[in-house]
Amino acid sequence: MTPPDLSTLSQRLLDAAKSAGADAADAIAVQGTSLSVDVRAGALEQAERSESIDIGLRVFVGQKQANVSASDISDRTIEEMAMRAVAMAGEAPEDPFAGLAEPSQLATDWDIEALELNDASPEPAAEDLQSDALAAEAAAMDVQNISQVEQASAGYGARNIWLAASNGFSGGYRRTDRALSCVAIAGSGTNMERDYSGDSRIFQSDLRNAEDIGTEAGMRTIDRIGARKPPTGTYPVLFDERISSSLIGHLLAAANGSNIARGSSWLREKLGQPVLPEGLNLVEDPHRPRTSGTRPFDAEGLPTRRRTIVENGVLTGWTLDLSTARKLEMAPTGNAARGTSAPPSPSNWNVTLDAGTATRDDLIRDMGTGLLVTSMIGSTINPNTGDYSRGAAGMWIENGEITYPVNECTIAGNLIEMLRQMTPANDARAHLSRVVPSLLIPSMTLAGS
Repeated sequence: MTPPDLSTLSQRLLDAAKSAGADAADAIAVQGTSLSVDVRAGALEQAERSESIDIGLRVFVGQKQANVSASDISDRTIEEMAMRAVAMAGEAPEDPFAGLAEPSQLATDWDIEALELNDASPEPAAEDLQSDALAAEAAAMDVQNISQVEQASAGYGARNIWLAASNGFSGGYRRTDRALSCVAIAGSGTNMERDYSGDSRIFQSDLRNAEDIGTEAGMRTIDRIGARKPPTGTYPVLFDERISSSLIGHLLAAANGSNIARGSSWLREKLGQPVLPEGLNLVEDPHRPRTSGTRPFDAEGLPTRRRTIVENGVLTGWTLDLSTARKLEMAPTGNAARGTSAPPSPSNWNVTLDAGTATRDDLIRDMGTGLLVTSMIGSTINPNTGDYSRGAAGMWIENGEITYPVNECTIAGNLIEMLRQMTPANDARAHLSRVVPSLLIPSMTLAGS
């Protein structure tokens, strides 16, 4: 099914909602195709292809709303969906902040081609995906001391999305993605170590070489052999670029309008105050080409736009959809996201944290003795205070040099203090949706041996 068909389908949903007695409505239709291949021990382990279509309808009866979804697009199902949604809305509580955008707020002009969300090259065959996965696995197995590859996977996906609403908005686009990953294992039993590498791109031509991915997975795994617990104490902690975006993710979550409106955010009193070191900016750009977080408009039909979330270290605003903006008496930021089964909620698009001037090796040299974190498990974050605790593994640094791998330790601190004192490196990958370099935190509590 092509986007014009989805446009017609969305309008059918709106017409059914009107006939069922809704005062207003919006509809979303998503048609997807996915193909995935897993290999193991040089042989095909699993191949799966799926095609689906999902529809969602949100209706308003006065200030009450309800959302329903289905995967059947027959006239009968659409009629029943609309009737059920209107009945549900009639029983729902009043929400003074519910409602569609005003026509004057809607996006009216966008250039889908400029965003480069769709790779027009032919869908890859399962044999092509299998070949990539086998090449990644073979490259990992060629790394000395790799005992096995847990899994090598390749995948392709394409989605056509269309959104329409009774306020006059109607728009859609197509998005593709191509992925390849490899997980390698060294050792056995309690001495087993594993690590991974992978890549995901919108365009097949941008995807990293399969051999590079496999080799990197193998080398990362070998580096972890002989891991032991680090000493307990207070040390500098360097978050590797692979996982550093999680720190910025905590900041983005705390600046999300839904958390602010509920009063459950450690940033709730920080608007207009420093939250990052002076000179650092955190910028959201939903129009960056060939990037997974790119959107021409949000899930409520509002135009997306570039905005500075943190400017010169100072928090400038919240991430808002229409409802949270109304609750907070602020202007929406065009950040509504939704699936077919739930109403919109605020979400971030592409974000970029300013790079520093130092390389990761420079920060390792300068930190003296401490921990380079390359992977984390678990998470205990107090949303009201920002208290932070996570399981970690990585490399122990002594006298500015990597000395041995570590695991089974916990790092703890407070996000307010951690983010205000961090030092960024210059090693961020520019194609990611979250462009965040390695980040050095000067002091955290480590619980190890």
